[in-house]
Amino acid sequence: MAIQLQVNGKSHSVDTEAQTPLLYALRNDCDINSAKYGCGAGQCGACTVVVNGNPIRSCITPVSAISGNVTTLENYQNDPVLNALNKAFITEQAAQCGFCIAGMMMSAKVLLDKNKNPSDTQIKSALNGNLCRCGTYSRILKAVKLAVKELA
Repeated sequence: MAIQLQVNGKSHSVDTEAQTPLLYALRNDCDINSAKYGCGAGQCGACTVVVNGNPIRSCITPVSAISGNVTTLENYQNDPVLNALNKAFITEQAAQCGFCIAGMMMSAKVLLDKNKNPSDTQIKSALNGNLCRCGTYSRILKAVKLAVKELA
């Protein structure tokens, strides 16, 4: 079954079953590497991408359920918020192993798209569903706050 996906503004025709997780289509058919397979149950956030302005867990979302553009971290050069987050995460050395970072940045992007000056509590709440097995949460918080300053 051919399914049409819009990923980072580009059209892709994906030949797959309707119930295939979006994550598999992104990684196998659309050359997207930022979204990661973590838990496969939508609980760790490593697979987070943005669809129509909302963070979704691509490991549990069927590809047939997608309508609208899928935004991934690969789009950071075309997105001022993702670009600011990318710079801030590097400056604050927020990534240790880096496995969770794309999901963290996508959840942070959704927050910053909706709230230009979030509090620490709001940042923590927005990233609550993203787990970091290296425990760099304080650096991630600093990075999001640095991105807020850059975007001001």
